[in-house]
Amino acid sequence: MKKFNPKLIMIDVDGTLVDSVPDLAFCVDETMKALGKQPWGEAQVRHWVGNGVPKLVERSLTGELEGVVNKADFDKAYPIFLELYAVNTSVRSCLYDGVKEGLDYMKDQGYTLGCVTNKAEQFTLPILKDLGIFDYFGIVVSGDTLAKKKPDPLPLLHSAEFFGIAPEDSMMLGDSVSDVKASRAAGFEIICMSYGYNHGDDIRDTNPDLVIDSMAELKEYL
Repeated sequence: MKKFNPKLIMIDVDGTLVDSVPDLAFCVDETMKALGKQPWGEAQVRHWVGNGVPKLVERSLTGELEGVVNKADFDKAYPIFLELYAVNTSVRSCLYDGVKEGLDYMKDQGYTLGCVTNKAEQFTLPILKDLGIFDYFGIVVSGDTLAKKKPDPLPLLHSAEFFGIAPEDSMMLGDSVSDVKASRAAGFEIICMSYGYNHGDDIRDTNPDLVIDSMAELKEYL
């Protein structure tokens, strides 16, 4: 069994720590209704999450992962969604089973922990605070903190530099191909959660260093 011993562990939010789809789906569907369109439902929205809110709004307008969105439609839909999500960030969202256990274990073992997400800061900080996990992290890098976001390695490299820890002594916990790409480009190790948001594809196909079903399992590998 492979054992990992990083000094720094950076952790993704949506699909890794938090199941945020119930709130996101609610906001997508209410936005669609406001525009006189059919709501999509939670199962469909689950395939579209993971690349930030603007991308989610584009996907809900086109019905495709990489569709071409009409700018006028987007400019109408985006403010509606933002207004809805501002008051529905953590109404229905919850931590996945094993998250608190995993965070407590990593903290007790003395690992330096940070949070890295493509979610905008205005939504990231409230959800971490509302769900009681904000204080675990020494840094929170949101989707609009830096000039680039995942899958670019910048957020991970910025975090390693912030703590003065080398990338080769660092790891990411994530759930998507975006997390794997960012980690590989930054020189981080990467453990992925099997349950997250990866557009319906099996995360094992992206060859992370390890896939686990719960953060409670981390004590076997760290």
